[in-house]
Amino acid sequence: MTPDRINKEGRFDSFDNGEILLNKKKNHLPPMGWNSWNAFGSNNTEALTRAMVDKIKELELDKLGYKFIVLDDGCYKPERVNGRLVSDEVKFASGFNAMSDYVHSHGLKFGMYNDIGDRLCSGAQVGTCGYEDVDAQSYVDWKVDFMKVDNCYYLWDNATFSNPENARYTFAPNIKAVKIDGKEYSAVKDGKVTGFVGKVEKDYVTFLGTFDGTGPDASPLEVRSSELVFEVEAEEDKTVSLAVEYATGKKEGVGEWLELAVGEDIFFDDFVEPTESEETFVWSRDFEVSLKKGVNIIRVMNHRRQENTLNSYSRFLRELNKLKPDHDIIYSACEWGKTHPQNWAYKVCDSWRILNDITFRVGNDGDPGVGNWKDDYTPSVTSQYNKAVIMDEFAGLDKGWNDPDMLMIGMNGLNDTQYRTHMATWCMMNSPLFLGLDLRRVKKGDALYQIIANKDLIDLNQDALGVQAKRVFSSLAVERPDKEYIRDINRVDILCKPLSGGDFALCFVNVSEEDKKGEFSVDVKELSKIFAGIKSAGSYEVKDLWTKEVTENTTGVFTVKELPACASVTLRITPKN
Repeated sequence: MTPDRINKEGRFDSFDNGEILLNKKKNHLPPMGWNSWNAFGSNNTEALTRAMVDKIKELELDKLGYKFIVLDDGCYKPERVNGRLVSDEVKFASGFNAMSDYVHSHGLKFGMYNDIGDRLCSGAQVGTCGYEDVDAQSYVDWKVDFMKVDNCYYLWDNATFSNPENARYTFAPNIKAVKIDGKEYSAVKDGKVTGFVGKVEKDYVTFLGTFDGTGPDASPLEVRSSELVFEVEAEEDKTVSLAVEYATGKKEGVGEWLELAVGEDIFFDDFVEPTESEETFVWSRDFEVSLKKGVNIIRVMNHRRQENTLNSYSRFLRELNKLKPDHDIIYSACEWGKTHPQNWAYKVCDSWRILNDITFRVGNDGDPGVGNWKDDYTPSVTSQYNKAVIMDEFAGLDKGWNDPDMLMIGMNGLNDTQYRTHMATWCMMNSPLFLGLDLRRVKKGDALYQIIANKDLIDLNQDALGVQAKRVFSSLAVERPDKEYIRDINRVDILCKPLSGGDFALCFVNVSEEDKKGEFSVDVKELSKIFAGIKSAGSYEVKDLWTKEVTENTTGVFTVKELPACASVTLRITPKN
């Protein structure tokens, strides 16, 4: 197999045009429910899932919006049977139809999992790549309402578990020069490298592609794709020859796939002939290109890491649409942030993961697993929060939702204060709310229940306006708290979320593991400059969404003076005449 040819609508240049593809449904609020992964990993069973369904009904969590029951990795037989997906004969002996019927009979919705590669993260060789039509039929037959689709063993990416040599697809060759109409242009002296990835090495340019965004190293707002650009002036419209001096490889930074364009008109998009080494340069064949009078932008690049991934998620949705055009399946891209899905996933998906997993120590039957508040990599509340909190521009009812992964409430390694801040910030950021704990540990009215069943917080997440909170203050921000990517957790943030009906919410967050004292304030006059829907008023009703205390504010300035370690204060504010 080789990557599909890409239509213009799926190109990198179309990512910011706001156009959805394949009649993707809009106006879905963030989904809520329970997912098996953090609770049981690959060891979930039919009996455990039925128990979770029963507990959701017993605790009446469904009345708060927790509707989806999602079977994650580990539920399938490790190989296909006659080309089809089959349930694991021990874990799900009754089959997926029976499981779906049980979920639906309780008024809940049924979700499942797969991968756009040839295998699942667990290694089961049942990925949907090449089987999109067959698998779509299975999911329709099983009456699936939610699809979580991973990106572990993708055939055309070298990230994560994929073959490192797949870099041949995801990066352009090293480029030394281009020759246009007989004139040679040096990549180093005459070209310009865009983005934050490409770089000069000796007398050539390398790392022309899209940097793997799985980790927490870079801001989600940076342009992580690089191109080599030449400005070529023509005295008149004319057709000329163009050749590229290149050297290929099969590792991170140097590949064999090349895209060439004049402006947005791509005239080559394919493999080039491999060279003996990464520094053995040869000239390509001549391409015939059209130049316009004036300055022409010649682009040397490889955006296939993003384009291929969008195309693969599109393929699955296309097959679902063929079988059930009126379906309302929620489609979640568990893409780990590899290809910066915040830029393109809105076209076909309802939500997209922004980083690798929030925990690598998932639970089991009798073991709640372990979560972290902080970590140098992704498995922690703050690693996910630090990125998601500045990604509000990518979210909305007309797009979809940034997904900083499942809730770790109930896992070891975190305390009740951290659970509460975890819940509050995920609700403020309009994140999908998926419980990841064994619900048999929860009793109605206990500490865990009071956190996951805080209706006032859930109402923020499910507010009809569908606006992700914006960070309007950070004690470590230099100029733009809403745009600056800050990994240092020794800080206090203030988030603001406009709500329907003119209300708004504020969340004061101590990200630090130390107590913080000071004057942490925000003024409605300043908020009204940022949010069109927030207006000044003579007084405000202020409700603390944890203590439930209601007070009156007549100044329009809201202040918190003390925040214990990892604590937060979340307020719902109603303007009064």
